[in-house]
Amino acid sequence: MDRAYIRHHVTGPIVSIGTPFTRDGAIDFDGLRRFVDYAIDAGARTVLLTPGDSLYPVLTDKEVADVTRVVAGRIGGRAMFIAAADCWWTGKAIEYARHAREVGATAMIVFPPIRGTTEDELVAYYAAISAELPVFVLSGSLRSLGIDGAVRAVRRLCDEVEGIAGLKEDFSPQFARRACLETHEKWAIFAGGQKQTHMDMHPYGCDGYMSIFMTFRPDVAHAYWKAIEAGDIANAVRIIRDFDMPVFRFLYSEFPAGGDAGLHVLTEIAGICGRWRRSPLPDFSDEEVERVRSFVDSLPPL
Repeated sequence: MDRAYIRHHVTGPIVSIGTPFTRDGAIDFDGLRRFVDYAIDAGARTVLLTPGDSLYPVLTDKEVADVTRVVAGRIGGRAMFIAAADCWWTGKAIEYARHAREVGATAMIVFPPIRGTTEDELVAYYAAISAELPVFVLSGSLRSLGIDGAVRAVRRLCDEVEGIAGLKEDFSPQFARRACLETHEKWAIFAGGQKQTHMDMHPYGCDGYMSIFMTFRPDVAHAYWKAIEAGDIANAVRIIRDFDMPVFRFLYSEFPAGGDAGLHVLTEIAGICGRWRRSPLPDFSDEEVERVRSFVDSLPPL
């Protein structure tokens, strides 16, 4: 594992794929390829799948493998690709890791089934899978351990499992601060999809963050990161105030279909792929799409 390569590629804004569908519920593979192209052209060093954003709950295992293969092929070495396992037992996760490695993934997110799993079993799970492909810990999957238990688990994983590349944070600020302090010297760490989350983690050691703006306003994502690199925290906070907070508040609180459906609308507005998701997940109406379009157009200049 080339840790320097992985850290470099998760530094700055990176892009998580929301699996696109056609209106009749089929996976939109042409839209998926356009999504990858748009993200890379926007300057993302890494494109990744996640069980949540990539809508694994409405995909079959075969479809997860197919999406992984298509994304890897479309990236074609232009960016780093992080694949993602679903909540699978050890043998199935190992099988997927082999597939992801064969199609060209550099690493994968692991999503262990936490149903009374002990720390010893977690360590063994990660060790077995990372023997096939470097893995990222999905911190949200550790919630059942509580904050103290989750911190103990990542400390052990960092010390005992050499094949772990890093951490994707989506648990809580209280966990994230401690986990960064424990692991960042060795692991690459990136935050979930808000600049606010990255800002909470930045002083403790965080390399990058998943940015929804990279799929419709990449200039905002890059302006934030330029401010971070320059140590201009006041400007970074301004961008969070004027863009991050309003967009997330609007998409996640104004519409019955919810924020994930809103993120798919952003890709439709950008001309990448349609707003559609697979039943039973609801979609935005034409009227709601126009509300989002008007809102995006009303955002202030940088």
